[in-house]
Amino acid sequence: MAETESVRRPRRDADGRLATVQDLLGVALAGLASGLVILLIFEGVMALIRASEFGDASGWIAIVLPVWLFTEEFRAAGYGAYRIIVAALAAGFGIAVGMTLAGLVAPAFPALVSGTVGALGLTVVYCLVWFYGLRWLSHRVG
Repeated sequence: MAETESVRRPRRDADGRLATVQDLLGVALAGLASGLVILLIFEGVMALIRASEFGDASGWIAIVLPVWLFTEEFRAAGYGAYRIIVAALAAGFGIAVGMTLAGLVAPAFPALVSGTVGALGLTVVYCLVWFYGLRWLSHRVG
């Protein structure tokens, strides 16, 4: 019987950070999708018991799991001012893109959709700036 070697996904480096940008984006987007599913279930229950209209909740709530991932990535990055700088830049650019996308979508869709679009934009931009910025700046610092 042939043995197969299992490749652990997502891959992590020696420090505990996600090893590739694809792993980081995949885990973050999976967390965003999970948060959205939970939010949709909650919205459905609230609409069924007539506590609120479906779509009234903010879609930004779905970002809870990606923020948790970003916090763990920040912790795993070790000590140094470079990780604070990259996290601040990633958060700033992510919030700017997310708020812009949410603002563009808000006139046509309810808060649930516009917030989800904003959360998606924030998640993608944060992942890209964090991953590439952290590696570039940590190599420059030494």
